[in-house]
Amino acid sequence: MELDDINDKIIAGQRISDLDYLELEKNGDFFQLGFLADTIRLRKHPEKLVTYIIDRNINYTDICISACKFCAFFKTPEEKGGYLLSFAELAEKIRETQDLGGTQILLQGGLHPGQPFEYYEEMVRFMKNTGIHVHGFSPPEICHFANLSGKSIQEILRRLIAAGLDSLPGGGAEILSDRVRNAVAPQKCTADEWIGVMEEAHGQGLRTTATMMFGHIETREERLEHLRRLRQLQDRTGGFTAFIPWPFQPGNSALIDMDKTTAVGYLRTLALSRIYLDNFDNIQASWVTQGPKVAQLSLSFGANDFGSTMIEENVVAAAGVSFRLSEQEIRKLVADAGFQPAQRRMDYSLVG
Repeated sequence: MELDDINDKIIAGQRISDLDYLELEKNGDFFQLGFLADTIRLRKHPEKLVTYIIDRNINYTDICISACKFCAFFKTPEEKGGYLLSFAELAEKIRETQDLGGTQILLQGGLHPGQPFEYYEEMVRFMKNTGIHVHGFSPPEICHFANLSGKSIQEILRRLIAAGLDSLPGGGAEILSDRVRNAVAPQKCTADEWIGVMEEAHGQGLRTTATMMFGHIETREERLEHLRRLRQLQDRTGGFTAFIPWPFQPGNSALIDMDKTTAVGYLRTLALSRIYLDNFDNIQASWVTQGPKVAQLSLSFGANDFGSTMIEENVVAAAGVSFRLSEQEIRKLVADAGFQPAQRRMDYSLVG
C-alpha cells in the first residue's frame, strides 16, 4: 500500500496492518509520523491532559541468576556486594514516598535463588499494611517464583493477589521474540511465557502495563512481532493500561559497544507504537532514558503520559544514565508544552 493510502487509513481511524507498519517504519517521514501519532493521541485524549504518577521504583534485590547481557545492575549469587532489602528498609522507603505524595511502589528485583515463594507473599502483605499501591513483580519474576516453588502461574498470582498485590508491571518483555531473548537473556522467561503471565493476570482481574526495550540486536520485523503480540493480547483481554517503550542503554553492560538510539530514533518508534497499538489508551514518555526535553517532544509524537517522578531508580542508572525530575519540574515541562498536568494512579484515575 502507498504511504498516502496508509496515512488516509490512519486519519480515518482504521487499524493498520503489519505490512502498513513496515512501510511506515521504512519510509515514513519523521514529521508525518509525529502528526499521525498526535492525531491518534488527540482523538483518544481530546482534553489535553498529560498525566504522571508519584511513585518509587524499589529494586528489592540486585542478586539475579538471569545474567541478561543488557543489564548493568545485577550481581550473581556468588558475587560480593549483592543486597536484599530488609522489610525495615522497605518500610522507610515507602514512608518517604508517601511523605512526597506518592501513591504507588513499583516493586521489582533480580531473580534471587535463595528465597522461598512465601517470602514474597509476606513482603507484599507487609507493604500493603502501609496503605500503598503495590505495582509489583514482572512476568520473569512470576515465572521464577513458579519455578522455585513448583506451583502454577495461576496459583502464584492467586496467592499474591490474596496477599495484596494490586497490579503487575510490564518489565522483562525486552523484545517478545525468542531469537532475541535466547541471545541476550537466555535464562529469562520465553515470549510465550511473558504473554501467558499477563493473560492470566488479566483473567484474575489485575491490570498491567506493557513495555518494549528496543535498539539492541532486534530486527524491524522482531520489533513488529513484539507490538503484534501486545495488540493481540489487548484485543483478547483489554487488561493493559499503558505501553512504555524505551531504548536500550548500553553503558556498563555486556553490549557496551552498541550504539545508543538517537532521539529521532526514539521518537519515530514512539510514534509508530501509538499508530500500531490502536487498542492502548495510554503511551508513556521515557524521560528516565531520554531526558526532559526529548520527553517533552514525546507529547507531540503520541505520548499522553509523563510516567513517574521516579523518586528512586537503579537499573537505568547502573547503565550510566541518570536523569532526575521533581513533580514540580514535570508539571512545568508539561505546561510549557501546552498541556495540563494531572497526577494519576496506576489505573489512570486522577488524584484530587
